Amino acid sequence: AAYAFAWIKFKFSGALFVLIFALQIVPLQMALIPLLQIFSRGIVIGGATIIPGLPQGTYLQVWIAHTIFALPLAIFLLHNFISEIPGEIIEAARVDGASHGQIFFRIVLPLSVPAIASFAILQFLWVWNDLLVALIFSGGTADVAPLTQRLAELVGSRGAEWQRLTASAFVSLVIPLIVFFSLQKYFVRGLLAGSTKG
Repeated sequence: AAYAFAWIKFKFSGALFVLIFALQIVPLQMALIPLLQIFSRGIVIGGATIIPGLPQGTYLQVWIAHTIFALPLAIFLLHNFISEIPGEIIEAARVDGASHGQIFFRIVLPLSVPAIASFAILQFLWVWNDLLVALIFSGGTADVAPLTQRLAELVGSRGAEWQRLTASAFVSLVIPLIVFFSLQKYFVRGLLAGSTKG
């Protein structure tokens, strides 16, 4: 989508991009109940099931919810990066007979690795630390509960076991640190890409 908005001209592309950008301001909490209804019942119009409900107690609902709320930011960040790729490179590929798919996979995608890595870090940290979506969509069962939900259960029903929570939260920092330090060289380049001209 970011490549299409940056390099493929089509009708209403500007308005559609502004609409996708505006979706970032929709709070997650405002969409929880409608999403939960769609996930549990599906979409039924006039007695015909358009989209069936999703199975309860699986990770699928959590994955879809996080994907829905990550897409506008991903498209915006990647669009800013991809639109900064010099037009001469894209035009040279078109002159050589490359299709949009070939341009995307052979030119744009390899050049976009810093932006993708920086977005991957941001998205991973958001999903790793998220408790609200996990509580709402995982069904609350121990089999599919993410780490944040299990950490919240460690304090007990009255919150007396807080020392267990602090110790386990400190241990749970290991994986985000590994992800961040392994992708660190791309992080600053990816965030600053597209912010300046010239």
